Formats: sequence, structure tokens, C-alpha cells
Amino acid sequence: MSAGKFLAGFVVGGALGAIAGILLAPQSGEETRDLLCDASKEVVQKTDKTVKDIQDKADTVVSDLQKKSDEIMEKIQSLINKKKDENE
Repeated sequence: MSAGKFLAGFVVGGALGAIAGILLAPQSGEETRDLLCDASKEVVQKTDKTVKDIQDKADTVVSDLQKKSDEIMEKIQSLINKKKDENE
């Protein structure tokens, strides 16, 4: 399982648990609505942070892959040029 899927599941599970706890708690309707509003804002913030973290990691991986790809292309080009020089 990837870290991104785990984190997403963790956030969603936490949100569902919080909502279930709020709905089952003996409080007035207004208090419950306030708690749900606060909980939803917290979930949105956590989700945004998780998405940004995953995006940063993905950007790093893509950058690393691009660098490796460039290095491999340079080596291949060097080998091709070397082979051409040997055949001349």
C-alpha cells in the first residue's frame, strides 16, 4: 500500500470517527452543528496539508527521475559518439 493511500484512508477514517462521535454525543442541535462545522474545517485543513505533502513528494520524485533520465541519455549519446568514432 502506498503512503498516499494510507494517509488518505487515515484522514477519511478519522473524519468519519469524529462525525460519528459528534452525532452520538448527547448535545443540543446547535452545539452539534458547531462541532460538525469545526470538524469539517479541520478535515479540510488536514486534507489540504496531506495533498500538499503528497504533491511535494511527487514533484521531488519527478525531478529525480528527470535528472536520472538526462544522465542516462548523456551516457547513451556518449556511447553512440564513441562507437561512431571507432568506425571511422
